[in-house]
Amino acid sequence: MRTIKDVFTVKNQTESSADLFIYGDIINNTGWKWDDSDIMPDDVKNILGQLDDKSNLNIYVNSGGGSVFAGLAIYNMLKRNKAQKTVYVDGVAASIASVIALAGDRVVVPSNAFLMIHKPWTYAAGNAIDFRKAAEDLDNIESGIMNVYKENLKEGIGIEEIQQLVDAETWLSGEEAEKYFDIEVVEAKEVAACSSDYFDKYQKTPSKVVAKSPSLPKKDLNEKLKIQNALDLLEL
Repeated sequence: MRTIKDVFTVKNQTESSADLFIYGDIINNTGWKWDDSDIMPDDVKNILGQLDDKSNLNIYVNSGGGSVFAGLAIYNMLKRNKAQKTVYVDGVAASIASVIALAGDRVVVPSNAFLMIHKPWTYAAGNAIDFRKAAEDLDNIESGIMNVYKENLKEGIGIEEIQQLVDAETWLSGEEAEKYFDIEVVEAKEVAACSSDYFDKYQKTPSKVVAKSPSLPKKDLNEKLKIQNALDLLEL
């Protein structure tokens, strides 16, 4: 099992800059983790607190996504940070990780890396009223995500185009993402494999983005997703 040192860490610090690596699933501030690679907002808050004196941050993202509210919290913390921020998508920025990736003043994506955008989802139980409330909550969550996408569109691109891609769960290569978002595409690189417990839940995950490392057993994975979704709904 990888350690937090491997997947969420700061490297190459100088007096003016540091490299921040966000490699792992995004989870709520629960105080415990399903896997050492899971990343909480408090992890990011604590690291950024140590980097207040840096004028430049290089942020490397390789994540299958996770908790919407945890991801939005991380995005907002990064946006508020006064450093000049360059985000590099090393392999995948899927789901809420695509939002985190857009926190950079500059966003760099290799042509063979991926952004994935889709509609948020949840587990629900109860009667018709409960399900209608869950649907309304999901619509509100999606509105928050779409606001971030809207702020980062290329000139001439309408949010309606992005909505269609979101509705369809769309995996965009770097070259495809550049058509819609204000990002920089660089030549194809050896893309880092991404290990995520969420890939099994997406409908169109490309096989080439999935790491060969084992994920949680299905029973534990379902429990993880239910707990994360319940915690997200408590934020509403």
